Amino acid sequence: MPLNYKLYQAYPTLCWVCIFVLLVGCQKQNEAPDNTYVFVKPANFPEPTYTFKNNPVTKEGFLLGRRLFFDPLLSKDGSVSCNNCHIQSTAFADAQQHPLSIGVENRVGTRNAPALANLAFMPEFFWDGGVTHLDFAPINAIEAVFEMDETMENVVKKLNESTVYPALFKKAFGVDKVTSPYMLQALSQFMTMMVSANSRYDKYQRGEGEQLSDDEQAGLTLFQAKCGSCHAGALFTDFSYRNNGISTTFSDEGRARISEATEDIGKFRVPSLRNVALTAPYMHNAKFRTLEDVLKHYAEGVQPSATLDASLQRNGRLGIALTSEEQRKIIAFLRTLTDNDFRSDERFQNRNEE
Repeated sequence: MPLNYKLYQAYPTLCWVCIFVLLVGCQKQNEAPDNTYVFVKPANFPEPTYTFKNNPVTKEGFLLGRRLFFDPLLSKDGSVSCNNCHIQSTAFADAQQHPLSIGVENRVGTRNAPALANLAFMPEFFWDGGVTHLDFAPINAIEAVFEMDETMENVVKKLNESTVYPALFKKAFGVDKVTSPYMLQALSQFMTMMVSANSRYDKYQRGEGEQLSDDEQAGLTLFQAKCGSCHAGALFTDFSYRNNGISTTFSDEGRARISEATEDIGKFRVPSLRNVALTAPYMHNAKFRTLEDVLKHYAEGVQPSATLDASLQRNGRLGIALTSEEQRKIIAFLRTLTDNDFRSDERFQNRNEE
């Protein structure tokens, strides 16, 4: 008689426990890992620029960053949070009724709030690239008089006086006192997780059963030929600064405010086009309300100026040669870049009341 059968006769309960443990172990090996609070680079994306080695994402750090993102305590009068200008349903751009962002005391900002997505891959931030590391990006919003109009010193003071935050910082970072570097790192942990890479276009590219219509496919081909030199790669931006001819004079000098170079006057960062159908109005000054307006501008509305991008002035012609039918097809393609999973991801929703 086999030994294992004799063992079963002697210790039937123990044998069933062992079998159960083995089955559970095999099942867990086959389960996908839980990446809820793990930064995962999409296969077709470039390497991230964010310094994760200095600030790895943890569940506690992410949840703390989320609470801070939605907390108006960061503003001078307790009326404005990061979420006021970066709303998930519009891919963390501003609400469409706010062409220019609204800050404390209903002060009107100077630029349209850009969408927040794939920030871990960006080398510079804001329309003019004035910040070169994500950890420092929130300082601009907190201290700008037309946004939160607060000081970092006072924000940290309020956090330390809170009945909630000291314990949350202790849990996330093991510190007994809230400091601005840890506050900024918590916000970065939340924002670096805002990865948008699951649009219809992505599923089509990955061969996941999604198909593009004839118009969408034609629009993709046209886009690559007419727009792809600036809106390049998986992120649909080459991260450059360009004057795209929306004006002949510039009260907001754009990149020149940072570089102090006259050749940069009127140049602004080429934005990513992911979720672009959700993020109207368009351009740094919210000049265009619709994608149709944008394409019409490039086809027939480009204005000359000393720093106009060379790609928009070729063969004695301003702009990009685009028929109305070509514009329609490009817009059909652009709408495939909407990531509905991203805009409904529960991880990025306000849970401060829980």
